[in-house]
Amino acid sequence: MSHELTFSILEDIARDLSGESISFPTFLDITFRVRTALKSPNLSIEQLAALISAEPLMSTKIIRLANSAALNRTRRKIVDVNNAISIVGMEAVRSVSFAVAMEQLLGSKKMAPFEALSRRLWEHSIHVAALCRVLARRLTRNSPDEAMFTGLVHDIGVFYLLYRTASFPELIADPASLHELLVRWHAEIGHALLAAMGMPDELLTLVQEHEIERSITQVDSLADVLFIANRWASVEQSWRDPQFAPVEDRIPIDKLLATDVVRALRSESLSDVASLKSALGT
Repeated sequence: MSHELTFSILEDIARDLSGESISFPTFLDITFRVRTALKSPNLSIEQLAALISAEPLMSTKIIRLANSAALNRTRRKIVDVNNAISIVGMEAVRSVSFAVAMEQLLGSKKMAPFEALSRRLWEHSIHVAALCRVLARRLTRNSPDEAMFTGLVHDIGVFYLLYRTASFPELIADPASLHELLVRWHAEIGHALLAAMGMPDELLTLVQEHEIERSITQVDSLADVLFIANRWASVEQSWRDPQFAPVEDRIPIDKLLATDVVRALRSESLSDVASLKSALGT
């Protein structure tokens, strides 16, 4: 792919992200509505349930999450949205709304040329989100729900780049160049997109820096949690094309992280990760 085409794509994206409205699918509307509702200090479970109930896909996923082994320790069957929110908590609804939006995006005609890649990307995002929640709960004092949302959106820049470059047939026909564009620019684009969406500065920084190499001896921050979760999930299944992915992405996680972190991930927590992945996925 020529430098001119790369520049043209990035220039087009820069114009979009600096404008008053973002050219991103209306699928994200539910995410914005949930985020707005959660800002109200007087929001009740009943009010949030009414908002969710208007979106059947969201209702289904909330109930599925509430019945997951990771969140429902009593194993009591949850069948309605109100009780589901009581189990998962209001903040977890934000992650579910984003998951529904991304699944709708993946099913759109515009994303059809990238079907295999976008599916790998979403499976990776769900895996990172599940790992983030488990790690935050077991090893830090950070909010597990905040960690899960961070994991879900950490690669939103890749989704956005795919959505925008679907209009460039030259790029669709050149997988190596597409891969280079995604790898090189997704963190910065993700940062810019989330900024345009009015997301908190801490989240912007986490997304921008989630692949910066670091040595971790003690897990304290959300940055640590996201780095570990992203690296762990990438070892098992990366969204990157194997023929273009750098060798370091395939280094075993136990060569990079402290033993206690690895032990925490390999314990019974892995069953929680699996249940969260199942609940967040299709």
